[in-house]
Amino acid sequence: MTEVRQLPDDKVAEIKGHFKFFDRDNNGEIDLEEFTELLRVLSPGSTNQQAESGFGFIDENNDGHIDFEEFLVWWQSCWWEY
Repeated sequence: MTEVRQLPDDKVAEIKGHFKFFDRDNNGEIDLEEFTELLRVLSPGSTNQQAESGFGFIDENNDGHIDFEEFLVWWQSCWWEY
């Protein structure tokens, strides 16, 4: 995966807001269930298999959760305005 680019504080705060919205249990990590929900919001036709595959790609340290740094790298690689 790509490395985190330096972003202005307001952009990081905006992305952090997206992260927190999908971190439904507020534990500072997004699990597979939360990521599946996130993916279905961004891409309504997505499947569980696509969610599992994407989750595995984003969870670089394979700990079963997406932390904010992993999320930030992914978000930047997927959304051109960042």
